[in-house]
Amino acid sequence: MKKWLQKTLVITVALLTFGLITPNHEIWDALENGHGNNGSSDSTIQSNASNEQVTTVVEDGYAIEQSEDKQDLDSILFAAKEQSYIKFGPRIAPVIGQEFEEKIFPKLEEVITMTLSSLDEDSIKYLAITDRPSGQYGEKIFHISDGTSGKDLIRFHVRTEKRPQDGYYYNFHYHTSKDKFVAHHSLGDIFYSKNTPPKWLS
Repeated sequence: MKKWLQKTLVITVALLTFGLITPNHEIWDALENGHGNNGSSDSTIQSNASNEQVTTVVEDGYAIEQSEDKQDLDSILFAAKEQSYIKFGPRIAPVIGQEFEEKIFPKLEEVITMTLSSLDEDSIKYLAITDRPSGQYGEKIFHISDGTSGKDLIRFHVRTEKRPQDGYYYNFHYHTSKDKFVAHHSLGDIFYSKNTPPKWLS
């Protein structure tokens, strides 16, 4: 076999496998000397099989790592939506549910994703989300906190606002630990009715 073709094959294999599979010299011996004997081709096949197995293990390990991160995010987003509907209760949810899904939740999801992307892997594993939205006319929907220290990272709230001539609106917003929860970061407003809305959780 010509040297330039041999070098091209070596480089191609190295690039395609990111260096995980190294070319076996027995392959080149077999190609240069014809097919070689059965013993050498068997060992080449065994060697290639073991190399492929290593590659699979590495790739599977990466896939598991990726899916665990996604699973953490998915479980937090699922809990966030669940807590929101618990707060709305069966009387408010049918009125604002669809608009919440279309208008508010995608923004809420974006904020959670950005917050989690700024954390390291260990911190993400120990995140906690509160499971008791406030009732009556309280604003709290849920808080996401560092599970080890117990300190809140981000707080999601909804405020009932009465606007003269317009009626009642729900203002969805959040607060972050970056500014010590002082600023209101708006996610959007949803109109409820001109009539007084029921209490949360009712």
